[in-house]
Amino acid sequence: MPPSKHKTSIRDIAQQLGLSTSTVSRGLANHKDISETTKEKIRQVAQELNYRPNQLAAALRKGHSKTLGVIVPHINGYFFPAVMNGIEKVATQEGFTLMMCQSNEDFRREQQNIDALLAAQVEGILMSVSATTFKETQHFEQVRQQGTPLVFFDRMPELPNSMAVILDDYQGAYQATKHLIEQGCTRIAHLAGPQHLNTSRNRFLGYQAALEAHGLPFHEHAVYALPSLTHDAGRLGMQHLLALEPDLNGIFAAYAIPSVGALEVLREKNLRVPQDIALACFSNEPFTTMTQPRLTVVDQRAEQMGETAVRLFLQLLKRGPAYAPPHLVLKPELVIRDSSLHRSREPQPTP
Repeated sequence: MPPSKHKTSIRDIAQQLGLSTSTVSRGLANHKDISETTKEKIRQVAQELNYRPNQLAAALRKGHSKTLGVIVPHINGYFFPAVMNGIEKVATQEGFTLMMCQSNEDFRREQQNIDALLAAQVEGILMSVSATTFKETQHFEQVRQQGTPLVFFDRMPELPNSMAVILDDYQGAYQATKHLIEQGCTRIAHLAGPQHLNTSRNRFLGYQAALEAHGLPFHEHAVYALPSLTHDAGRLGMQHLLALEPDLNGIFAAYAIPSVGALEVLREKNLRVPQDIALACFSNEPFTTMTQPRLTVVDQRAEQMGETAVRLFLQLLKRGPAYAPPHLVLKPELVIRDSSLHRSREPQPTP
């Protein structure tokens, strides 16, 4: 016989004890007007009936749910789980529970996620937009109209007066490209992400600016727009660039997973990394230390981003909708490893 799905309520306890529901409610809340003898009876029956209080309903009666909604594009790889870890750390310290949703890089799923979180009466939403969210902002405006604080992290839409915690992707890309130039690279190609995303666009602009600042020409055909942020897309991109750029000696990739695909193609073509072609990319995924050679990366401060997003939400909650701080921008860090240390810059043996 399947177990009963009936959830014990205060009414069930009251009926068994012959008390009013208000007496049971006050007894469970340890109200001073209820005798200790009655309180003990109430607690005993509650335990026997496996009573669990509805914390959400209780919180809403007090005017808040102490629940924070989070929407991420995916939970593959390291970055977004690490951001979630930072969010969970600070949110828990502040007494909030989390409801996490995954858009799977799908705009319609993202809309459904927002509807579900608003229906659950979350006190705020932290989110990173999907790769298929272009100029659509109606679902974000819906959050604002309900007076629910909305904070973006990493990826953000073109939305006036939006609150966001982002990395200085431009500077990270500039540093990575500059590093490749300092290693002697003169023909540097770019594996680029979707340009409607602020992250990808700023990484492209940083790459382009570094070339120009160091007197190297920018060629549009040296930029390959990745159709997706996958291993296979990186393979296709690398094959495409090698066919167009036979003198290529440097690669800056906007994302780490496609970089592994690119690395495989270079190995298959008997091109040595970094001796023939040096490689650097975003971001500091754990697997980037396990490739051969280990990948030079731009660290995105993932946990710090999550922690900062929660703190910004708390400020919005405290100061109200009129509070409009500028975007909080985190500084990137270039982590130099074997894949970019060009042979021409290695110490030469003495004759």
